[in-house]
Order: sequence, then C-alpha cells, then structure tokens
Amino acid sequence: MIFGKIEYLNLLPFHVFMKRFTKSSQQSMSMHYYRDVPAKTNKKFISKKVDAAFISSIRAKRQKHVNLGIIARGEVLSVLVIPSKEDVTDKESETSNVLAKILNVQGEVLIGDKALRYYLQEKPHTDLAKTWNQKHNLPFVFALLCYHKDKTLYKKIEKNFLKRRVKIPRYILNEASKRTDVAHDDILNYLKHISYNVDKKAKKGLDKFYKEAKKVSVNNKR
Repeated sequence: MIFGKIEYLNLLPFHVFMKRFTKSSQQSMSMHYYRDVPAKTNKKFISKKVDAAFISSIRAKRQKHVNLGIIARGEVLSVLVIPSKEDVTDKESETSNVLAKILNVQGEVLIGDKALRYYLQEKPHTDLAKTWNQKHNLPFVFALLCYHKDKTLYKKIEKNFLKRRVKIPRYILNEASKRTDVAHDDILNYLKHISYNVDKKAKKGLDKFYKEAKKVSVNNKR
C-alpha cells in the first residue's frame, strides 16, 4: 500500500498519529510512502500510483474520501497571496491557485512552509482562508483524505485520529523545526489554526468552493 505523504507542517500531527497507528496494526509491514508536494501527489493519486493521500479539494470532488481534511476555520497563515506586479501561481498547489481567482486576489500565491516563513516575517500579504471566511462565514477545506480501496481501514484511521489530541514528541518537533526553519513555538501556534474534522459546516464550505470554482472555470472559457 502506497500512501502519499505531504511533509508540510499542517500534517505533522497526522504523520505522528500514523507512525503510532502503523506500529500497532498489521499495516506496519505494508504501508509505504510516496513523498512530494500536493500538486504532484494529486497526479500520482489520480493515475493510481498512490493508494491514498490528502488530495487537493479541487481534485478530490469525484474521489472516495473520509471525513478527514486540511481545514481552516479562520486565517491559516500558510496560504497567502503576496504583492507582485503580475499574478503568479504556486506550482506546488492547485486548490489555492483557484481560490485566489475566486476571491479575485491579485499577486503571487504562496503555500506551505515557505508561506508560513513569509508570514512570520510580518511582510504584506493576504491570507486566503481568512478572506474566504470573511466573505462567506464558512471554513475552507484545502484537502481531503482520499483513497481508492480499503474504505474500512481509512474510516478506522478517521475515527482514531479525530477522537484524541495528538501530542507531538519533542524530538519530532526538533526535526520539523530544523527541516522547515520554523521555531518550535511558531509551529505549535500555527497548528492551532488547522482543523482536520470535515464536519457539516466544513462540508458547506467545500460545496460553496466547488460552486465558485465552476463559475471561475466558465468565465475563463469565455
């Protein structure tokens, strides 16, 4: 089984959980990881070279998924548009590029840990999740945990991950800090802005995004 592992800080609690989960189950011998950025992971999943992964919402619409996602219920700190003379997309992203068009926010799209580092420098930016929430009063779902088969397994992962708060060991926090050049306290503060439960309100936000994305797509064809 190949799981698409996106090593952004927003999934750090999930990766800690999965490390424990696979050790305590028969999956420990069969789980292998494909590591890459969201846009490339999307392509690997759609071509069925990856069995499961957090797939960008714009690509997850017709895929099987559980109620686990990457969700912002206000500002997110790591999906930004920064000042630029021209509109520039982020090659690592798909959903965030579409979101910037929907919100008509002009500039350079920046996502992930590099965006968080930019945010921490207190430079000018627009937080896309915050802008979305202010406009629609809904959470924004950036990705969904999708799978091709083994629904029972992923429902079990959903249930176990959501029922308890994951504590990140100090050594993993140290590794993440060195890898991303983000301080421990900043990582922990950032994670307070990330939610994983695709509840009713998150589903409403996701439905709204799909409707708005369709409008953007139609307008671009004219």
